[in-house]
Formats: sequence, C-alpha cells, structure tokens
Amino acid sequence: METCIINSPLGFTKIVGNIDGISSITVVNSEEKVTDIIPLELEDCVIQLNEYFDGKRKQFDLKLNPQGTDFQKSVWDTLLTIPYSKTVSYLQLSKQLGDVKAIRAVANANGKNPLWIVIPCHRVIGSDGSLTGYAGGLHRKQWLLEHESPYKQQSLF
Repeated sequence: METCIINSPLGFTKIVGNIDGISSITVVNSEEKVTDIIPLELEDCVIQLNEYFDGKRKQFDLKLNPQGTDFQKSVWDTLLTIPYSKTVSYLQLSKQLGDVKAIRAVANANGKNPLWIVIPCHRVIGSDGSLTGYAGGLHRKQWLLEHESPYKQQSLF
C-alpha cells in the first residue's frame, strides 16, 4: 500500500491505496509532514481532491477499494448516489436500502466510511435537518455542506 499526506482546508489528509484503488482517505487530527513526492497510484486522487476543494470538481472519478462488510459496502455504494450539494436523512437512506428498521446499522456503516469526501457521508443528516455524527467532526461536516451549497453566504463587512 502507498500512503501520502496532503494539506487541505480541513486539515492534514492521509490517502492510502495501490494499483487496486484508493482504500482510505482520512482527516488527521494532528500536524503531519506533507508528502513531498506523491506515489503514482495516489496522484489522481490528490488532483481530484484539490479540484474539489478549489470548487472545480463536483464528482470524483477514482478507482475505489474500500474494505468493509457486504452491508457496509452496500451503504457506501448508496452514499455515492447522493448528488453534490444535496442531503438525505439516515431514515431516507435506510428506506432507499430497503429496510427502515436498519437505521442504526446504516448510521454505523456511514460512520465507518473509509473514504472521506469521495464517498459523501457528510451529506447524510438527521431527519429534522440537524447535523448529526461525523467521524471528521461536525465542524468539518458543516464546512463541507457549506462548500457544496449553491447558496454562498456573503460577508456583510
């Protein structure tokens, strides 16, 4: 497995993958040394993440290789269908997967998403519209949703 660290607007980001695809993208809650030379297998991921943060990319086109159970992978596949700048509730996601009673299992799988931003778990919110649970921290979830919003808040001063 190849690994690199990049700096993003939300902190240091660790990317792990190989020829089989990207297996992990995580935000690191400590200061890390940014990788000087990006491994070839991770270059496209770094480019696409930078384009996303620059507001130039709304969809990712990467070979993904997340590790998880079949159920987790089905949840992550469903997350990939949530359009840029849109949100769904955990309840809606459970219904879409065919079992409204699986809401806790769906939320748990959502929280174990190994591919930060690329599999857009940040687009899942509470049924009441509240920001709930996000492994990267609610402040990052809010930032990502605002970043994707077509309605930009302008500064008054």
